[in-house]
Amino acid sequence: MTKGTPSFAGGHRTHIRCRRCGRVSYHMRDKVCAACGFGRSSRMRSYRWQNKCKY
Repeated sequence: MTKGTPSFAGGHRTHIRCRRCGRVSYHMRDKVCAACGFGRSSRMRSYRWQNKCKY
C-alpha cells in the first residue's frame, strides 16, 4: 500500500447515530446533533427556511 493521503482515506468517523432523532448527525467530538440540536438545547432544532412555502 502506498504512503500518504490515500492511506488516510476512510476510517475517520465524525458523526454517529443520534439518540433523539435517529439520524447519523451526532458529532462525536462536539457532542451535538447537527439535525435536531440534541446536546445543545432541549428544543428540537427547526427553522422556517427548512420548509417550502405553502403558496
